[in-house]
Amino acid sequence: MGLELDELLAMAKRCRRNIVEMTSTANAGHPGGSLSAIDILCALYGSRLRVDVSDPQWADRDRFIMSKGHASPGMYSILHERGFLTADELMTFRELGSPCQGHVDMKWCPGVDFSAGSLGMGLSFGLGVAIAARMQGSERTAWVMLGDGELQEGQIWEGVMAANHHEVGNLKVFVDRNGIQNDDFVTSQMRIFDVAEKFKAFGWEVKEIDGHDMEQICQAISWADSITDGPCCIVAHTVKGKGVSFMENNPSFHGKAANPEELIIAREELS
Repeated sequence: MGLELDELLAMAKRCRRNIVEMTSTANAGHPGGSLSAIDILCALYGSRLRVDVSDPQWADRDRFIMSKGHASPGMYSILHERGFLTADELMTFRELGSPCQGHVDMKWCPGVDFSAGSLGMGLSFGLGVAIAARMQGSERTAWVMLGDGELQEGQIWEGVMAANHHEVGNLKVFVDRNGIQNDDFVTSQMRIFDVAEKFKAFGWEVKEIDGHDMEQICQAISWADSITDGPCCIVAHTVKGKGVSFMENNPSFHGKAANPEELIIAREELS
């Protein structure tokens, strides 16, 4: 797609508005982690990811695995930008029969490559996808987004170790390091300490960035593309609820929508 920086920033603002609107309409969902991740999603889908809206099942497409699948409003908002979903479909979020289910689901939604639910499984899935591509001689890349609370899951670290063992150069990971999980701040639930050093200790190439600086994100994506002899990880330092003042760094909005009064404020801030 190859959008310019200003176009990516404008896309991110539109996506933020849609995230707030769709969760408020449903009176449910996870706006906080969607808002922290959306700049990354816009950079990836707007400047790098090889997908085809006319053929969502194109075999040689790149794969994006949203392991923190509760951040589905963010996923759906970027899929709308790419033409996989209509504006009307976005507003059916969490309705029975909607393509926009509470967690991303590859059965229901075109453009989704991983059905999420319990956390911790996305990296293993992405590793399998990457190995399959290598076995098939395909140039496709597997991109995985992990939440930092999700890093408390043991399966993540089994996948990290296995990916380095298999020297999978077409596996790229973003960690959305927003510091908040379902119940509270990550440091209150279970400290995960220095994430970048942990990945490095398992033999991964690692870069740390500001996950809301679009230029840094795009540069990190290019850096990840240059790593071909093993897996790499981009630790993106972000703010939960970024862009909406009362949601920012507020654990309450991990899984709570804006009420009608709050929605008015959010609309003004994102206008």
